[in-house]
Amino acid sequence: MTRRTVLTDPNDELRIPSESIDVSEIGSKELNTLIDDLIETMNAENGIGIAAPQIGVHKRVIIVDDGKGPEAYINPVIIGRSLRTGEFVDEGCLSVPGVWGYVKRHRTVRVKALTRTGKEIVLKAEKLPSVIFQHEIDHLDGMLFIDKVTEYTKHPKMQL
Repeated sequence: MTRRTVLTDPNDELRIPSESIDVSEIGSKELNTLIDDLIETMNAENGIGIAAPQIGVHKRVIIVDDGKGPEAYINPVIIGRSLRTGEFVDEGCLSVPGVWGYVKRHRTVRVKALTRTGKEIVLKAEKLPSVIFQHEIDHLDGMLFIDKVTEYTKHPKMQL
């Protein structure tokens, strides 16, 4: 595992939408290395989520750590959202250091993705995990949380 450099705003690389991973790539040395490097980088930066574009790789891979350890999600797609939204936490981002703010996020999301081994899963994320998934999937679409901030704050709570 290698710690990679996290790209920071205003780097244009962060605004490029990511490409889907072909199923034939699952299990490959390249994809496994990418996943391991993402986990290593996220942990080294004290994050709870990271997306491949944040290290300059435009592939649809995210890592989410909801407190149970980091998990990789390949080609994640939000397939359902609660009608209710809220500003749950001060969001921060490894790619926007020193900036925090409130973002309206859906309270619950259903996400379809592939695991590292290629198994298709559908999961329901609520509360903080819901925020992490929405934040990281935004990265895959070339969007940063500062594009959606409703109010900037000065208190760091988490970095995604």
